[in-house]
Parts: sequence; structure tokens; C-alpha cells
Amino acid sequence: MGCRDSKVVPRGCAGQCPPRAAPQPNPPAPLSPGAGTPKSTPARLRSQPCSPTAGQTVWAALEPRERRFPGGCRALPAHGTSGSYGLAPWHLPWGGPFHSHPPSAMVSPAIALAFLPFLVTLLIRYRHYLVLLYRAVLVSWLRDRLTGVPREQRAFQYLLAHAIPGDPRHVLQTFDQWCYHCEHLSSVGPVKGRIVERLLYERAPRWVLELGTYCGYGTVLLAQGLPPGARLYTVEVDPRHAAVAEKVIRLAGFDEQTVELIVGPSEEVIPRLREKHGLLKADFVFMDHWKRCYLRDLQLLETHQLLAEGATVLADNVLFPGAPHFLQYAKTCGKYRCKVHRASLEYFRAIPDGVAELCYTGNR
Repeated sequence: MGCRDSKVVPRGCAGQCPPRAAPQPNPPAPLSPGAGTPKSTPARLRSQPCSPTAGQTVWAALEPRERRFPGGCRALPAHGTSGSYGLAPWHLPWGGPFHSHPPSAMVSPAIALAFLPFLVTLLIRYRHYLVLLYRAVLVSWLRDRLTGVPREQRAFQYLLAHAIPGDPRHVLQTFDQWCYHCEHLSSVGPVKGRIVERLLYERAPRWVLELGTYCGYGTVLLAQGLPPGARLYTVEVDPRHAAVAEKVIRLAGFDEQTVELIVGPSEEVIPRLREKHGLLKADFVFMDHWKRCYLRDLQLLETHQLLAEGATVLADNVLFPGAPHFLQYAKTCGKYRCKVHRASLEYFRAIPDGVAELCYTGNR
């Protein structure tokens, strides 16, 4: 039997053999569920005996930063167990047995209230655009689903019931009443319509081209201002809109000799205007179709030499929704004198818009 197993330390072994390790006490009673020592307990804490004196000594020896388990949980003596280490219930991770609400349900009301002035400011500043969205999109969509009749057809039925046949001005006024009081239609409207009328009377063109017939409002507006013997060509891509527009044009009293309606995409119609429809050069062009097509169609007119020198090109809605590339080209290409007539969006006086006036000076 060696000196390590003997209770009496031999004189020759004094100081040479390490002392015998003290017997380990019984392990502490198990903690309640959810309050046990996590797997990430520091190694020094797990390796020490669990007697109250030893536990307190180890805890005092730890640095303050080591007295907190990963996840923000502090190790404290468990309730009712002297010297054993558990997790304080008020510092348990979210989802523990002592917490009934997740973090998302406990968002501070102050944070939510901080955004309230910002939202109110947005609503006040853009309230007119919200009304436009409601009237032009939501209301029309709901009525289309409920009635099964497109809004363009509903507008024409209103014209049949209230407009005077053969009176273009009264047809336009009835259109305006429908758009102000019933549903919104994206036509040029009365405010910008006066700008178009004035420029049309000043130029007195003989060959007029309109891109974007829609329901025929702009067509009737242009046709009533034509000088005797002039002819108007109007192009519409949607056959359903073209069918309504033709009825409106005939209701206003214009025949095919004065107004010719062409159905098809503008990028296909423009190259055929001279050979198929007899338009040699246009003196006056009015654009009111897709805004992204303004620049492309203007360049097509230039390529096929369909613009007479000194021709006037008007483009609606250049500020809202806007046609920035079209305006930039017109101002920088050197072929046009450009001017923007500021007005308001059709049937919404609070939303700014404008009509671009381009005077073609010829190829350079």
C-alpha cells in the first residue's frame, strides 16, 4: 500500500505526494423545470464542489462579466437549494416558463406613437393622390365587377342619356359632368383642354394627328376646332376603347371625312400613315396615350418625315404621371423649341400637371 492510500503519511514522503482529494458530497436536489443550469455554464463553475462554502467562494472569485450566462441570464442560487446555481426567473430567455408574451407583443407604445406624426403628415400631404387612387382605380374596379360593364361604356350610356347629339361642346360638358360627379376618366379635361383649343386656333392646321383616342374626348375637342377642309387622324391601340370612341365621335356630329379612327399600336401605325392613310406631313400632333411611348413615337415621326417644318407637337401629362425622357430629348436635341404650360390634372385641381408644347424647327 503506497503512501497515497495510507492514512498515516510516512516521514519520507512528506511534501512529495499531493494530499488526498476530499470526498465529493451528494449532488444537489434537481431544480424546477426550466431553471436548471444551462449547457453554457462556465467550466470553472461546473468543476467546483457544490457545498455552500465552495459555491460562494467560486462565485466571489468570478469576474462580474462571468456571472452572466450567454443569452443574458444571470446565475444565482436557486430558491430553496443552498449553494446550487440556477437561473433567476426574471432573467430567463424569452419563451421560458416565467414569460407569457414574446418580445413582439411587448413593443413599447412610445415607439409606435413616434411614427404617428409622420403618418399623419403623409396623409395630409398626399391626400389628393389617395383620393385619385380611390376614384380612378378602386371605385371603377368595384363597379366593373358589380355591373359587368366597363366604365368607358358606362360613360357613353351617360352621354346618350344627357348629351345633345350633334353639339360637340355639349358632349364635352356632359363628359366633364360624368368625370366630376360619377367616375374618373383619364381625358385631357376642361382646364388643359382650353390650352389645346387656344393653340389649335392659333396654328389653324390642315393635317392633325392624335395619338391616344381613348373615349374620344380629345378627338371631339380637336375636331371642333379644325378649320374648314382639315382632317384629323386619331390612333387607338385598344379595340374596346376605339369602339366607344367612334360612337362618341359620331354622336358629336363628325363623319369619317373629318375624323378617321385608326385602331392599332402606334409603333405599327405611324410607319404606314403615308402609304395607307394618305397623311403626308402633320401640322399638329397631340399625344395623350402611354407616357412611356411619347419619346419613341416622336422619334418615329421624325424618322418617317411625318412632321412638317414648324409643326406643333403637344404632349399631355408631362408632369404627372410625367414623361421626363421625352422632355429631356425635346430640350436637348436641338430640333424643337420647348415650352411647358402648367395646369392641373384633369378633374383634380390640387394635383399639378402640364402640357408640353414643341415647335419643330426641322432636322439639323
